[in-house]
Amino acid sequence: MKNTFENIDEYILLFPEIENKLKELRKIIRDQDSEIKEYIGYQMPAFRYRNKPLVYFAGYKKHIGFYPGAEGIKKFLPEFTIKKYKFSKGAVQFPLSEKIPEDLICSIVQFRMQEIRNKKS
Repeated sequence: MKNTFENIDEYILLFPEIENKLKELRKIIRDQDSEIKEYIGYQMPAFRYRNKPLVYFAGYKKHIGFYPGAEGIKKFLPEFTIKKYKFSKGAVQFPLSEKIPEDLICSIVQFRMQEIRNKKS
């Protein structure tokens, strides 16, 4: 799959109506650890930790898709259910009509980082 943009800044420019929310989400993720690096994966903003995929996100018309992988979804199912977020095996949808759930995102990113640290290469 060929990238149609070079970096996350270019991706965010595709969504002027939610630019601030995407920038906020990006900052929340990046602020978790200095080892987190950005890239574009599967045509989405993506982040690596210790050279392993960490999380992805994507802008949509009515929500922001957040992709922490199957284990990241499983671990936080109770919170998604309480907040009535739509979710699937590997993704959760944060409605644009609500604030970005910073505490939840921090918890998910920290969980994923711990998974990566615990995984034997």
